Amino acid sequence: MSNPVVKPYNQSSKKEEVEQMFDNIAHKYDFLNHFFSLGIDILWRKRAIRLIKKTQPKTILDVATGTGDFAILTAKQYQEVDSITGIDISEGMLEVGRKKIKEKSLDQKIAFKKADSEALPYADAAFDAVTVAFGVRNFENLEKGIAEMHRVLAKEGVIAIIEFSKPKKFPIKQLFGFYFKFIMPTIGNWLSKDSRAYTYLPESVEAFPEGEAFASILSKIGFSKVQIIPLSGGIASIYFATK
Repeated sequence: MSNPVVKPYNQSSKKEEVEQMFDNIAHKYDFLNHFFSLGIDILWRKRAIRLIKKTQPKTILDVATGTGDFAILTAKQYQEVDSITGIDISEGMLEVGRKKIKEKSLDQKIAFKKADSEALPYADAAFDAVTVAFGVRNFENLEKGIAEMHRVLAKEGVIAIIEFSKPKKFPIKQLFGFYFKFIMPTIGNWLSKDSRAYTYLPESVEAFPEGEAFASILSKIGFSKVQIIPLSGGIASIYFATK
């Protein structure tokens, strides 16, 4: 059974709408992201980076990089990396990211490029590792995006994907569900001035094939040694796999 296609505005293709949405909220994205997560998302990213570091990659591709938080944190936590390339379809988000890497003097190590995650402009086996934080649920064609990341990974390269999950246990399930579906959209839509952006967030999480369903997609595309690592009581998960 396929998952329903959830779009921010229901007016055009998902890809076009996701690009428009992130362009609209780019100016407030970093503030709202850390405000809503209370900074816990940074701990999740650090855990994923520790997994990646064990394989000692020299080149990393950060897909759906947004304003570059994952790429920047990776460069700080894993200084042995030669280069990190961040791609995103939202030029608005990338502009914020470019200012951040320049301010942090990381523009020699990190480069951002506007690109489509489902048609990556890179050669086969171009990267040692691929990362994605909270981006795969925004893909228009999930399997196509995963296949592209698999293609550009070198043999024995690793992928680390962080994505929201649906908590299963009481009381986290009930508390998170209320916060995610009511509190976050109300505040987020008010502050971002986009009436749909933070309503789309819980809808996209609900539609995403999380857990074993997503792990089987990774396996189907060709990844092996797929691990599912629950975070903070199942609020999110790291999916870690090898090509």
